Amino acid sequence: MLDGVNVALGVSGSIAAVKIVELAHELRRYGASVRAVMSPSATNIIHPWAVDFATDEPVVTEITGSVEHVELCGREGWADVLLLAPATANTAGKIASAVDDTPVTTCATTALGADVPVVMAPAMHEPMYDHPGVLDALDRLESWGVRFADPRVEEGKAKIAAEDDIVTEVARATTPQSLSGSHVVVTAGATKERIDPIRILTNRASGKTGRAVARACYARGARVTLVQDGPEVPYADVVTVETADEMMAACRRTAATADALISAAAISDFTADAVDEKIRSGSPLSVELEPTPKLIDSVREAYPDLPIVGFKAETSGDDAAMVAEAERIRDRVGLAFVVANDASVMGGDETRVLLVGEDGTDPEEVAGSKDAVAGRIADRLATTLDASG
Repeated sequence: MLDGVNVALGVSGSIAAVKIVELAHELRRYGASVRAVMSPSATNIIHPWAVDFATDEPVVTEITGSVEHVELCGREGWADVLLLAPATANTAGKIASAVDDTPVTTCATTALGADVPVVMAPAMHEPMYDHPGVLDALDRLESWGVRFADPRVEEGKAKIAAEDDIVTEVARATTPQSLSGSHVVVTAGATKERIDPIRILTNRASGKTGRAVARACYARGARVTLVQDGPEVPYADVVTVETADEMMAACRRTAATADALISAAAISDFTADAVDEKIRSGSPLSVELEPTPKLIDSVREAYPDLPIVGFKAETSGDDAAMVAEAERIRDRVGLAFVVANDASVMGGDETRVLLVGEDGTDPEEVAGSKDAVAGRIADRLATTLDASG
């Protein structure tokens, strides 16, 4: 997600600075190179040696005759993005007023003047975050193009965003905006069909791939609607559903304003007539199953021209069989392309897929982390939408 991206990490004097070692490791895990700049207050909270260890680069703690701020964040500087994390109320106010009295604020002024993307992860006590002057400063910075990884407001504090959320905003700031202006609906995870108030029919899908695809589309500039039975995420408008019928209804509704649908969820193929009371255990039981309607068929019926990306999981382990099934549903529904994969990857962090496109084209094999594969799927969708105008 951040392969080849150079991140200048500006650390100011919030207690959240203790999380910077973890954040630097996370940025590097996603492929970024990181060089840190620390304010004097930050060095009182976490020692520069720890940040040096986390980044594997010398830490800037003062601006010298080497003009470190220009070397890092100038027009010909090293950084592709300046990430201010944590950003205190003091730091935000200074940057909004072009006050340069620490290495961090000096790098920020330089980056903003040089059109280097800036991402800010505020962290402070909640009353400080609610101060009118701080809110004005944040609004001004946003009007200048600064992106924010919004804090988690809890326990009277505006706590720094989770590492994963900060990485997502850095990715959006540094990834070509090939899906800018588009609205993409993505489904993720398993659905659940009720048998009684306690028991359900479901499957092993974790939703990791679908959420990774939604995140990859967001990083490329899309507005994303994520339809799932899963957690809230900051990169998408989440529509929470449980059953196949609820997912289908949500997709038909949200697709009305969509430019594309990516159907990554493992939707239940069967449902049952649920009873209102718990079925007593200890005796034989037969459950009559009825097939559920196909989501992509339903959306295609409602929106004949909508680009739809389908997913097809098989258990054969045979590429030819997976491609044949993918081609079958591609042709039946008129899909833009199909992501074919072996069901054995469910729940894992790594995957391998075959992207099956137009008839007569060879399937494209993509393997690696689910984030990397999701990025390729988002790029393929961008090419599809560009070609369709």
